[in-house]
Amino acid sequence: MPNRRSFLAGLLASGMTAELSWADAGGPSHLAAAMRPDGRYVLAGLRPGGELAFTQPLPGRGHAAVAHPTRPEAVAFARRPGTYALVLDCVSGRVLQELSAPAGHHFYGHGTFSQDGTRLLTTENHVASGQGRIGIWARDDGYARVGAMPSGGIGPHEMLRLPARSLLAVANGGILTRPETGREKLNLATMRPNLTLMRDDGEIIDQVALPEALHLSSLRHIAGFTDGRVACGFQWEGDPFDSPALVGLYKDGALRLLDSPPEATRRLAAYVGSVAALPDGRIAATSPRGGVVQIFDPTLGFLSQSPQADICGVAASGGAGLATDGLGGVHHVGKRLTRIGQHDLAFDNHLVAI
Repeated sequence: MPNRRSFLAGLLASGMTAELSWADAGGPSHLAAAMRPDGRYVLAGLRPGGELAFTQPLPGRGHAAVAHPTRPEAVAFARRPGTYALVLDCVSGRVLQELSAPAGHHFYGHGTFSQDGTRLLTTENHVASGQGRIGIWARDDGYARVGAMPSGGIGPHEMLRLPARSLLAVANGGILTRPETGREKLNLATMRPNLTLMRDDGEIIDQVALPEALHLSSLRHIAGFTDGRVACGFQWEGDPFDSPALVGLYKDGALRLLDSPPEATRRLAAYVGSVAALPDGRIAATSPRGGVVQIFDPTLGFLSQSPQADICGVAASGGAGLATDGLGGVHHVGKRLTRIGQHDLAFDNHLVAI
């Protein structure tokens, strides 16, 4: 007698996919790239309780992924400066499409879908000019490349949709890299990161940056609140001992850093790996280099921290948060960090809510 998975695979083969949902993929709430003990890479689906819903192979190290808003379909991105992205059917395990960055471009490891799910948007580098681009791909046309628009700066990294304002938020990290020099940072003396808010057609609605004295604070990771505020995580490219606060908030057209005691800032080791806008209004920020997750109040600033080796992925989950580490741990982020799962995987940088 066929099991549920083989039955669903039969439906997929026949083209009867309209009614399939994320529940048919095992009910995952989050996606994370990971590495198996044998060195092979996968995309993992995690349930809210920390259990694995599925793992699917990737051709190389992944960075982040994005979930289609209704279909059980995910796009997994290579680590920058990668040029591949895979569209995965998370029910059958099939690779639906293999996307390649256009000639002269590379991906930055992140993307998002349009609100209706008809277009995929990807953060990219236009190598010749060094300027950031947002690639546009038509999902209903087999993820055909249909255009691109400026990101509003150099080095666009994480990008998300702000449904409350019908805008895209782009973290332009400010750092110039080129494929021939890998991850070498080529413009630290002149880098100027910013947060750009734009419409789907590329019209820039707002663009904010920290003061010039903090131009070495590369804005890499962002998370959106339901009211349109944006939590921001920075990576300091100067002397680590001179690092300013690294967690900020965009609100009402202004970007400001949240207060943090010097000892708490030092614990981040000049590097925020990911941020989450928690449902209760707090912000969670992780540092794999510092081995810590910190909790912030948008008004009061730093509240608390919990140590955990190689922790990086963090995202909202239910009424609180979920986090992953490079040692295979899955953690509930509440008033304190609580391990709720352990897997034979090394989770990579990001945890993405479905």
